[in-house]
Amino acid sequence: MRITRKSAAVAVLAASALALTACSGSSGGDESSSSTSDNAGLGQETAVNIAWNQPFYSYNQNTATGNATANAIIKYLMTDGFNYYDKDLNLVQDPGFGSYEKVSDDPLTIKYTFADTAMWSDGVAVTPADFLLEWAAQSGKFNNVEPTYDEDYNVTNQDELDAGIYFDAGGGCVQNYISQTPAIDGNTITLTYDKPFADWETCMTGSFMPAHVVAQRALGIDDPTEATQALVDAIDNEDLTSIAPISQVWSNDFNYTSLPDDASLYLSNGAYLMTDFVQDQYMTLKANADYTGDHAATIDTVTIRWNGDAMGQVQALQNGEVDLISPQSTADVLEALKAIDGLTVTTEDEAVFEHVDLQFANGGPFDPATYGGDADVALKVRQAFLHTIPRQQIVDNLIKPLNPNAELRQSFTVVPGSPNYDAVVAANGQADVYGSPDIETAASLLADAGVTTPVQVRLLYDPNNPRRQNEYELIAASAKDAGFDVVPYEVQNGWGADLDGAINYYDAALFGWQSTSTAVTESDANYRTGGLNNFYGYSNPEVDALFDQLGVETDSTKQGEILGQIEKHLVDDAFGVTLFQFPGVTGWNPANIGNVQKISLSPTIFYGFWEWTPGDAAAAS
Repeated sequence: MRITRKSAAVAVLAASALALTACSGSSGGDESSSSTSDNAGLGQETAVNIAWNQPFYSYNQNTATGNATANAIIKYLMTDGFNYYDKDLNLVQDPGFGSYEKVSDDPLTIKYTFADTAMWSDGVAVTPADFLLEWAAQSGKFNNVEPTYDEDYNVTNQDELDAGIYFDAGGGCVQNYISQTPAIDGNTITLTYDKPFADWETCMTGSFMPAHVVAQRALGIDDPTEATQALVDAIDNEDLTSIAPISQVWSNDFNYTSLPDDASLYLSNGAYLMTDFVQDQYMTLKANADYTGDHAATIDTVTIRWNGDAMGQVQALQNGEVDLISPQSTADVLEALKAIDGLTVTTEDEAVFEHVDLQFANGGPFDPATYGGDADVALKVRQAFLHTIPRQQIVDNLIKPLNPNAELRQSFTVVPGSPNYDAVVAANGQADVYGSPDIETAASLLADAGVTTPVQVRLLYDPNNPRRQNEYELIAASAKDAGFDVVPYEVQNGWGADLDGAINYYDAALFGWQSTSTAVTESDANYRTGGLNNFYGYSNPEVDALFDQLGVETDSTKQGEILGQIEKHLVDDAFGVTLFQFPGVTGWNPANIGNVQKISLSPTIFYGFWEWTPGDAAAAS
């Protein structure tokens, strides 16, 4: 089945290293092959059940549609890459998949070599052709048509998309820095950058699609070797006739919400195989008996069970239906977990941060077009609204009960505690301008702008999320005192789909970004003119130029200085405000699973699955 952006709900840019998050969770179920673990050799099958909040919907997490944590965690269990983050967030190479080395600084040139142990589960080797396909998709070089949408975000030019070339990809580092076709030589592929790039080591490093499968489906060639060569030839020779169906298969065929009939659509080159997938219920993964890489499964069967209700996850853990959960943390959730005997419960900050962003180009109260193009009036209205947001009260009321040391996050681009955080915060001025609500200033700005009050603001947020509902109520009550009428935006297609809608009827958005890497340029797509994560029509040429400068800057201190300048513009332009780093809570049954090592980046609780230890109960199941 084809899943459009409307149904996918959480489309964001892969290369931006930020994933839209619905707020922690877990779940799943599946069948298939024999295990590689020691327990299998003893005839003891081990199994764990894990709860997650959002169902898997795309095997291709590198599309704009499929880039979400819900998909990334499954692919983490199923596929290897050239590198990964360790528990201390150091980026380390994975020799079981391959290796890479910088062979030149001028021009920046990186050589990647695939290991003999890198193998798809259908017996076909992982090769540079898989890498080349990803470059072709992410580069945007061959796209000659873009989708158009109606007001309900339905595609209106499907015939043109089907006839043309459209890779549904974000581009990012590839599109902006690697225009030259990579060179293949045996089991190596070499990338030559157009200019220096600060985050080259996190660009194009894994979660590739099987090129032979894409070519077989697109070009009608049965033999995988012939199909792969045909794909390489098409890209090298810029054969647009062949590239058109390749783009369609890459973009669409790997989107599904239950187990496909065609097993080639869910191949593995990693520790686990997908064996069962029931829509909106569970997915089952079983250990890949043919896997010879460095991250072999230690537990035979992992079932992900989907449950978006945080307290429902706690109940499932208590009842023994699942063994590991990491739901959205609330005081009730934390108290309930601590009350259950025999669990291990940890609390920690997560890599998700909450924020409010404003619309600049939707015909609403913050859009200059509403005031005859008067940008100064729109700026004053935006500033007035941001002055009303009770940031500290939100932290005190909703976050400190979970983390007594919680503080306001004051940066749009840098995680608290990281080396550049203090310098960036000092430079952006957000703490001084929007440190606490200033109703008097807000009312004065509205009066100066000459707008009629109350000014209605439609706030988009997940209506099923209790914390977001509480945040809305605090914001609405405070803003009312200054002359704003904050109303919930009536979600049409799911809050995530509406966030990235073709026509944005909301005026402000309340949600969270989850980091998937430590790349310094990860926020580029959020604030750059036309950036895929810039849903609001925000445009500042100076910000764009600073991101261009940041991309080629390798000195960390200078990177911080540039980010400080970017954030100063965001504050001056009244783009929005940041609120808090998410408090996290994780609970598991040590009788069934041990050595859980959650990290603050995606894949969170699934990190280091190859070091999990099955408990006595898991081994007996």
